[in-house]
Amino acid sequence: MGKDEKVERKRRREAEVVSQMITLRCHALHGSRDGLCDECADLLDYALARIARCPHMATKTFCSQCPTHCYAPARAEQIREVMRWAGPRMLLHHPVMAIHHALETMAAAWRARRAQAS
Repeated sequence: MGKDEKVERKRRREAEVVSQMITLRCHALHGSRDGLCDECADLLDYALARIARCPHMATKTFCSQCPTHCYAPARAEQIREVMRWAGPRMLLHHPVMAIHHALETMAAAWRARRAQAS
């Protein structure tokens, strides 16, 4: 698998995780069942556009660790609220995604410590 394929796979995975988190929160808090409410649909479109244009996808772990903060401050706060709410619930609703995220987090921390030691 080439570097470009890995980056695109990572981009698709990140888009799927954000989509699932926003959907989970919207269904629970806004009562939507068939799709998303307008506010959540707008946030999802915004997040997906940012993911699609991310120039650091090959090197970053998560948006919160990215050197370029491309979200507008109000949107960044919205997505943080979604992640704070949906993150713990992902283990029940999407356990494979949640475990994968935890492993990526641990691997990134390990790489950072190793880089500091060098």
